[in-house]
Amino acid sequence: MKVSIRTVNRVWGHWMKNKEPLAPKKFGRPKKSLGESEVNLILEIHKEQNSGARLIEKIIEQRYGRHIPHNAIHQVLLENGLANEDKQKKKRRKPWIRYERKHSLTAVHLDWHTSRFNGKEVCVVLGDSSRFILAGGEFSAATTDNSIALVRRAIDDFGEIRKIKEVVTDHGSQFFANKSDKNGESECAFGLFLADNKIKHILARVKHPQTNGKIEKWFHTYEKSRKLFDDFDKFLN
Repeated sequence: MKVSIRTVNRVWGHWMKNKEPLAPKKFGRPKKSLGESEVNLILEIHKEQNSGARLIEKIIEQRYGRHIPHNAIHQVLLENGLANEDKQKKKRRKPWIRYERKHSLTAVHLDWHTSRFNGKEVCVVLGDSSRFILAGGEFSAATTDNSIALVRRAIDDFGEIRKIKEVVTDHGSQFFANKSDKNGESECAFGLFLADNKIKHILARVKHPQTNGKIEKWFHTYEKSRKLFDDFDKFLN
């Protein structure tokens, strides 16, 4: 029956002493209800960041040195119509595998995205290991020159820490020459720039956005929260 000897002794001892069965009790710690100040703090940070329970949990710990479990935070968001119940997340999941470089700046991701907020073309340089945005901007056009300028800015700002070794992109025309000349050769200014700086160019598999999944997730965050900030730099920070 998978019952420990200690439990058997406890049940039997209670019976011998009281001549009645030991009443079952709930397992686990009793739930603690949040106070009004804690609920208001959660709602205030959600209004500021428009983020989920796990991120709000970290923000509260960093800013105020207080710990509120993310499950309790999620319950507050549910009660106030600020989150949705996801039945899929209640199932037991496989162990999470993080596909990332061991050291920051060894590899970065680039991609272009058309903003639904203001119609601008958005591009950022995202660190594979740290998820830190090294450079980025909103532009009137998605061009190779703008792509090069962002990588150059990342090199200038963070080159003293570590040299960027690899750049991961898709086959977009800003990064890769999809057409070859009559001699079967093709050159792209972005690729030449990387070669001059001894940076390896890694091209994602065609029609496989998961390769650049980290930056795709960042664009999701951009569309969700860009409207809360006056300009791109404030949002980026």
